[in-house]
Amino acid sequence: MGHCIRLCAAAFLVATTAACELQPQEEFVIREPEPISVARTATGKY
Repeated sequence: MGHCIRLCAAAFLVATTAACELQPQEEFVIREPEPISVARTATGKY
């Protein structure tokens, strides 16, 4: 009985480890925020 429990626990541990390694790792991309308003440019008018 104890041998079966130990075998099931080992199989669960191997399956859990394999499932965690198969998940793709998230990549964080840091972007500079765009300005809220753009500075006005001179058009030659008043």
